[in-house]
Amino acid sequence: MWVVKLGGSLAYASELPRWLSALAVGAGGRAIIVPGGGPFADQVRHAQSEWKFSDEAAHAMAVLAMEQFGLMMTGIEPRLAPVRDGAQIENALASGRVAVWLPRDMMGGHDGIPRCWGMTSDSLAAWLAHTLAARHLLLVKSVAASPGDRVVSDLVREGIVDAELPGFLRDASYTTWWVDRSHYSELGAIMEERYAPGSRVVYAL
Repeated sequence: MWVVKLGGSLAYASELPRWLSALAVGAGGRAIIVPGGGPFADQVRHAQSEWKFSDEAAHAMAVLAMEQFGLMMTGIEPRLAPVRDGAQIENALASGRVAVWLPRDMMGGHDGIPRCWGMTSDSLAAWLAHTLAARHLLLVKSVAASPGDRVVSDLVREGIVDAELPGFLRDASYTTWWVDRSHYSELGAIMEERYAPGSRVVYAL
């Protein structure tokens, strides 16, 4: 099983429908998409800067921003299945579809998830990969990835991933990959583990 996080920076990118189509056609029964927050989360940041409400409230709103992007994905590509809990994920994959995770319900009962901007869709995708015992986590971003291994703490310092991700990768049983948004045509080879463009993200070398 693959957890595929599609970054919010793809929200208005021409590659977005290509990624969604490639996943719907080539990853049926094997993948769950985690949407980023994108422009919807940007509106939360703007509102918080204006009204100074708590990070906890902002985090809850940002989770809803992820849901908005996820629903947009299923509107663009109707072959994708929106899912809210483990049973719906299981049913979608069993029917040969690719799931799009709408995270609010599954996260509601987990007090250990930080409610802050340090816990973005990167770490929520890692949390889901751990929860579902996925084999791989694929982070699709607009920032170009270089071949080879990259230490996650370096990516935090460069602003490429969020501050909570190192904690999830410390003892992860899944492999984490980072590719840029141009690699949609290589999705099949990536998922079959024949080809790994971009970077493998590791806790330490």
